[in-house]
Amino acid sequence: MATLYRKHRPQNFKEIVGQIHIKTTLEHEIESNKITHAYLFCGPRGIGKTTIARILSKSINCLNRKEGEHEPCNTCKVCVDINKARNLDIIEIDAASHTGVDNVRENIIAAARVSPGQAKYKVFIVDEVHMLSISAFNALLKVLEEPPQNVIFILCTTEVHKIPATIISRCQRFDFKRISVNDIIKKLNYIITKEGITIENKILEDIARHSEGHMRDAESLLGQIIAIGGKNITAKEASLVIPRSDLGEATALIELIIKKDAAQAIALVNKLLNNGLDLKQFLIDTIELQRKILLQKLSPNIIDKLGLELGENIEIKINEIVKETTSLFMVQMINEFMQAKNTMKDSFIIQLPLELAIAKICQNKPVTNINSAALPASSPTPAVSMNKAPFTPPLTSSVAPAPTTRKINSNLNTKIIKEKWHEVLAMIKQHNHSLSFILRVCEPRDVNGGQLCLAFRYKFHKDRISENNIKILIEKVLAKVYGENLLIEAIIDEKIEVPQNGNGNGNGNGNGSGGAKLAEEQAPPPPPQQASLKPSAPKTDDNGGMVNKLIDSFGGKVVS
Repeated sequence: MATLYRKHRPQNFKEIVGQIHIKTTLEHEIESNKITHAYLFCGPRGIGKTTIARILSKSINCLNRKEGEHEPCNTCKVCVDINKARNLDIIEIDAASHTGVDNVRENIIAAARVSPGQAKYKVFIVDEVHMLSISAFNALLKVLEEPPQNVIFILCTTEVHKIPATIISRCQRFDFKRISVNDIIKKLNYIITKEGITIENKILEDIARHSEGHMRDAESLLGQIIAIGGKNITAKEASLVIPRSDLGEATALIELIIKKDAAQAIALVNKLLNNGLDLKQFLIDTIELQRKILLQKLSPNIIDKLGLELGENIEIKINEIVKETTSLFMVQMINEFMQAKNTMKDSFIIQLPLELAIAKICQNKPVTNINSAALPASSPTPAVSMNKAPFTPPLTSSVAPAPTTRKINSNLNTKIIKEKWHEVLAMIKQHNHSLSFILRVCEPRDVNGGQLCLAFRYKFHKDRISENNIKILIEKVLAKVYGENLLIEAIIDEKIEVPQNGNGNGNGNGNGSGGAKLAEEQAPPPPPQQASLKPSAPKTDDNGGMVNKLIDSFGGKVVS
């Protein structure tokens, strides 16, 4: 008995699922009789490369095809012989088992010199052409460049990067894409209708997702399920072939986490585990859903380009979840779930890593609470090489700026502000690295009527802090640290003393703030006419003192 993917292989362009861009181009070429002499079909396995090559061979050789048409009749002698693989003018070669130059000379070059027998064109379909040796490619190159009349080459490969550029340049290249879930479901419905089989649409969606865009894999999975379940297939029988997957429960888990309901989320995980669900597969499906939500939150167009459809029912639920969350929160959730997946195999309680991830996500406040405004670009910092990971700005969501006039009743004083100033610096550093250095060399002063005065020595520091989006960010952090809304006002005080060592305590005052040395380095140089009047700085005996100061200010270590 023939397998499903062979039994229901498309016999014309209309039956081909997906690959619209390739079908349209080939159909126009056939209709206008502008066939090229060499084609290169490249793309993943099981998506129709060889199938389209055979249909193209039939169409150009069909005896009954009329002018302006592109479909083969499948009834004439040529079409029937091609369908039964007995037409001597359509030569299929497996390059994986014929890699040598001698095979190319005998099977391709010599055969190409013989005129077609029954068909109009002699067609060579070379599968896995990337397996040919360099000598074989060199032998093929000349005949590919100037083939005999009425000879066409169709080269198929899954690894186009292994094919020499000289070969690619002589072919009309077509890049095949993975088939979408919806298109695979349509083809599977067509098959079960032809076979007279009853099966739930949810099972077909599971098959389509697990095939990962490969039509042949989907048809093979369906064939295995039919062999077990017969004419009436249930979810229980299907689970014997494909791992049980319940995306409905996965979406429910994501919704509970977004609502910060850790207790119900953990209870759901344990319920599914007790019901025999493969927790590892469930976690993989959940991460897949989270990725889909994140990408759709960033840009719905990405989903269409990547072909990430998950079925109609799941798509409706995902659209609802997208409206309830932010991209930052989804990034946090994906990171925690991936870490749980990596540690699950070593856990003596299999669900414990997932429970910890849920608890951690639900207890932490969303990062967007302090980062709701679009963050500014970082200020330029001195070019110093250190063993620190490069700073990556976090994703931001665009939110309307907070109003500049607020009614504030603050019980804070300068002492309280300075005691927790290091917390402000640490939180600011998470979102804007250079801004934290600027705040380290400021001096928090009076708190009057809910307004905090910050004194700076240099004007460009004051101007930086006075930018609207920077003020919004700082005020949000102050509200989080001190529990009260504070407005900030920046002033200039040239009398602030800048310490010579960079090992300040981070209190933010001018008498010992960490990073004060950096402020000296960031300060703008004086005008040339003024600089010439100042005495030059005394030279040090060696560079050791300067290096130590840089290490004290920025961290790191000397490597050479």
